Amino acid sequence: MKAMFVDLYPSTVDSIPFHIIDRPPRVKRCVGFRAACGAVDGCDVTSDPRPAKPAPQAIDTKTFWRALGVRACAVAVVTAQDADGPSGFLALSATHVCADPPLLMVSIDKRTASLAVVLQARHFAINYLPRGEEALADMFSGKTGRRGTDRFASGRWRQLTTGAPILDDAIGALDCKLEDTIERFEAVIAIGRLVDFVSRGDGEPLLYFRGGYR
Repeated sequence: MKAMFVDLYPSTVDSIPFHIIDRPPRVKRCVGFRAACGAVDGCDVTSDPRPAKPAPQAIDTKTFWRALGVRACAVAVVTAQDADGPSGFLALSATHVCADPPLLMVSIDKRTASLAVVLQARHFAINYLPRGEEALADMFSGKTGRRGTDRFASGRWRQLTTGAPILDDAIGALDCKLEDTIERFEAVIAIGRLVDFVSRGDGEPLLYFRGGYR
């Protein structure tokens, strides 16, 4: 025999005081039979077994970077050069936009000194570092005392088409002419057209994954 339930909050159009449990989700009370769950008469039950959705967690800056830690990405140094000399910074957000036309993009923090050089020179190069160049990556990320043109003092740099510095030992480098910029919050997205490139053809790239180099 099916358990019967009376609606605790019946509508004014209900003419029958007893209702089967398969009505739309509403709180009901068992009135005369043992329910399938084994509950005794008089308990409040619901016909909707779905669990409540958890509240979304707040995403602050620290949580954001922890979430991005699951993304393995190539470590790159983005460079540019104007009349005052070369400049560069570590970039973990350089990627392509589309192949036709051949566009790439890099997100640049507004506080980065190299942003002014990219805008002035109207170009940038993305240099992908080989494995073993953690010290070079740390230098361009600002973890050492070397700044500005002093980061290029080793003489390991040359140029392709735009004049942006190209690392001799790079796994590969993409030479781009600046086409457009998009300003969003605390960053400027630089979009460049690929005009030249170089690929070493061997070696392993330096990767960044879960907060460390691999």
